[in-house]
Amino acid sequence: MSTATPLPYAGAITDVAGIEVGHYTEIRRPTGCSVVLARAGAIAGVDVRGAAPGTRETDLLAPANLVQQAHAVLLSGGSAWGLDAAGGVMRWLEEHNIGLQTGYGLVPIVPGAVLFDLGVGDARIRPDAAAGYQACAAASAQAPAQGNVGAGTGATVGKLLGLARAMKGGIGTASVAAGGYTVGALIACNAVGDVFDPASGRLLAGARSEDGRRIAGTRDALLAGQSAQRLLPGTNTTIGVVATDAVLTKPQAQRLAQVAHDGLARAINPVHTMLDGDTLFALGTGRSGRDADMLLLATLAAEATARAVVNAVCAARALTVGPQTWPAASDIHRD
Repeated sequence: MSTATPLPYAGAITDVAGIEVGHYTEIRRPTGCSVVLARAGAIAGVDVRGAAPGTRETDLLAPANLVQQAHAVLLSGGSAWGLDAAGGVMRWLEEHNIGLQTGYGLVPIVPGAVLFDLGVGDARIRPDAAAGYQACAAASAQAPAQGNVGAGTGATVGKLLGLARAMKGGIGTASVAAGGYTVGALIACNAVGDVFDPASGRLLAGARSEDGRRIAGTRDALLAGQSAQRLLPGTNTTIGVVATDAVLTKPQAQRLAQVAHDGLARAINPVHTMLDGDTLFALGTGRSGRDADMLLLATLAAEATARAVVNAVCAARALTVGPQTWPAASDIHRD
């Protein structure tokens, strides 16, 4: 759902010309998927920093490999099962005559990544091809909803002290513009770590105290010698897309995906752990007509990514499944 309360940061990834976003939110349990569409194709790159990723078509995006453009990027809940949703994205793109022309028909290029939300509700329910198709059908250039929607529906954060003491994560977006470029990010935050606002240093969401009434702070707990709960690797993960209207080469797109992870590191602590599969994609639509100033674009990409993470948890709302409730940032204030 979206929120009526103003979020800390403005803008959306759809401020980038040539980018659309659609969500599918599963009503039978908290999960879903989100699709970033580039109908005309976009130069694409990827960088995986988490140790337990769930991805598809990432090798294709290596600068030395043949295909230059992607037509959509899938972000999905459901762990590896959620990769199924990419088939529906491909079907929707083919029906709309979008894809790589092979001479034998179109092949839409759809990289994707998943996050683990199977611990929230009935794990037998997860995004599938029909979900991916519906996310595409819902896509538009309007600013997308944030919080408990799409790939952020079942997301939680602050799990190093146990899932029962976690808080609600979500999906968020933001954009920044400078020097004639626009850069936007869409981030589904399901981190094992806590989320901070890098502008103020304030701890927004994370592991809670034993009574659940305040944020204990994972970093402080670990530094104080408190042991983390034993968690299955890969049961977390922050995934997302950073996009720009700059004219990029494929190596530049990969570099943009790499530096966007700096934004994750500013807003999430700890990040890129053995328990996360943190993966970011980069898309360059070229619609500004301006060649890349990579120093500026790197700065904008990291900033947009950090802001989108903050918006993800600030837009989230408390989630109750059975006896368990995960409060949102709006419910608990460290002050």
